[in-house]
Amino acid sequence: MDGNGIRVGHPSRTVVVGPLAPYADGFRDDLGGRGYAARSIGGQMRLVAHLSDWLAGQELRVGGLSVEVVEDFLRVRRDAGHRAGVTGRAVAPVLGYLRGLGVVAQPGRWVPETAVEVLLEQFRRYLVEERGLAATSMRAYLRYAGLFLTELGAPLDAAVAELSAGQVTAFLVRQSDRHGVWYAKALVTALRSLLRFLHAAGHIPHSLVWAVPSVPGWKVTTLPRAVAAEQVAAVLAGCDRAGAHGRRDYAIVLLLARLGLRAGEVSAIELDDFDWRAGELTVRGKGGRADVLPLPVEVGEAVADYLRYGRPPRCPTRRLFVGVRAPFTGLANGSVFAVVARACQRADVAPFGPHRLRHALACDLLRHGASLAEVGQVLRHSDERTTAVYAKVDQDALRELARPCPAGGAR
Repeated sequence: MDGNGIRVGHPSRTVVVGPLAPYADGFRDDLGGRGYAARSIGGQMRLVAHLSDWLAGQELRVGGLSVEVVEDFLRVRRDAGHRAGVTGRAVAPVLGYLRGLGVVAQPGRWVPETAVEVLLEQFRRYLVEERGLAATSMRAYLRYAGLFLTELGAPLDAAVAELSAGQVTAFLVRQSDRHGVWYAKALVTALRSLLRFLHAAGHIPHSLVWAVPSVPGWKVTTLPRAVAAEQVAAVLAGCDRAGAHGRRDYAIVLLLARLGLRAGEVSAIELDDFDWRAGELTVRGKGGRADVLPLPVEVGEAVADYLRYGRPPRCPTRRLFVGVRAPFTGLANGSVFAVVARACQRADVAPFGPHRLRHALACDLLRHGASLAEVGQVLRHSDERTTAVYAKVDQDALRELARPCPAGGAR
């Protein structure tokens, strides 16, 4: 018996009694099929046994597992002094399994209630259906739009209908005083999109996009922040390729450093994006753009090594890079940043982000004689002005443009 009076034997053979008993064996097999270790399966089954016993004591059936009921159960565990299995994340596997069987209802869809929430939901549909924005960009637009709409006050429909250029400018001035240049640039972009939507949807009689000023902050005023080749080599060497974790991290850093991929592009790579016979990789970038890139031998070998000896054989996703613990879901963008940060720490190198490796590739190409146009092709820039920033690091070309100092110098 454990502390809850539940009979346990082998960690993965906990005896479940009560309303969840008919589903215990199926859930146990499901966890095994998704790659959970025996110890993790044991923890999950003990949690299920406690939940089933608690449901029986409350005279509740499986179908009554609502969000509120689950919260009550977790509160009971916390009050009893449990440290594990006391969060919504802990019960997510069993709830997902039961919902998949149809015995527990799917969580209700969020319904906007306030006037701001209703308008933001309309704006969200506009961004998805008319603009085709990626999820990350859409969330940023909605966050900035929510700030603006909240400041307009109530009733919102009247405040929006009477919106003036002065209000738009004043909002931007207030926000810009509190934050930096790049925040202001993102805010301006989102606000222009919101104003276009408000006009197109008939919420304001005239377009006020012209009232949104541009934010000064030119890219050509600073040098690209690249990392030295020695630092890149040290970070790669610091990955322990004897284990699955190190094989994965090595392949990720190599894709960033040799192909100049963005963090989101690395996390989005799927198994079907590789053409191993042709030695090519399809990369899905910004705005739904897809590019076919040649796969360097070094990178291909690292990915193949990860696939053979690092990636779990039973993954529920076609994404290339997955977590090192079950249920082995695909890595998010933030996880790629974390991989690079950990690699820097292991190599005792000052921490940097994935984009610095992209800059390093561009600078290295220039040092080896590539033209700006060729650099732009490698980095897949849609606008040549984006590549122009790297002209400043081409010291040899700049030296030829420099005019000699007049004889005698200045007096």
